[in-house]
Amino acid sequence: MKIIILDANNKEVAKSKKSGYGVSLVYQKKYEAGDKIRLQVEQEGLYCVQLDEALGKHPIYLKPEATFEIPIEEEQRTCYPASAFQGDRHLLTVCHVGSFPRQNLACNPYDLHENKGIFPHASANVETRGEMIFAARNAIDGLYANDFHGEYPWTSWGINQNPKAELHIEFGRPVLVDEVRLTLRSDWPHDSWWTEATIIDSEGEVHILPLEQVNTPQRFMIQQKTITHITLCNLKKAGDDSPFPALTQIEVWGTES
Repeated sequence: MKIIILDANNKEVAKSKKSGYGVSLVYQKKYEAGDKIRLQVEQEGLYCVQLDEALGKHPIYLKPEATFEIPIEEEQRTCYPASAFQGDRHLLTVCHVGSFPRQNLACNPYDLHENKGIFPHASANVETRGEMIFAARNAIDGLYANDFHGEYPWTSWGINQNPKAELHIEFGRPVLVDEVRLTLRSDWPHDSWWTEATIIDSEGEVHILPLEQVNTPQRFMIQQKTITHITLCNLKKAGDDSPFPALTQIEVWGTES
């Protein structure tokens, strides 16, 4: 396993050392525009990864070589804690995951548009004004604050009032799933909500999810099956006056297959 910091010219400026049950890198320099983190593992799989102390350690799926573009610009950073990727001392770690319990397989606070080889990955056909605080990645960042919007930690996927909005979650490998949970943004009365949503899995099976105007996760059990991705679509808005429904979190529960 290796952690490598590359500059804007793809020049290696730092590399990890063996540490504990994996590798670690203490990078004692302020990040600059164009810097990126490259992760290299001998075999693709689930690893416990920390790319920044403010975001902590999380199990994510890595391809043999994965790249994370470090968010430097102010607008890129609106969906992160103020301290994330800041300062002149950073601790990055990667180690093997010891067990594979039932968990939320969709969670990945290190997801970004530009990521390569890091899963799960969220994408959408629309994001409100193209702003990071309303990006698709916010729906899988593990944050549930949903009584406000437009700034951290009230991150959400905003659909820019598009009735044909779709959210796609790619797991990067086959996973065994049995439950989906949706947490709607609930900044009422500014927000609206959806009365129904549809999940289409990688096998083409359609799951209709009836929704309520509640601020807590809404749970939907499905027959256990192995899939590689899901799409959230056919979002039916409630008949209220607000044009702004949004999603705070989508969870997909299951185990490694």
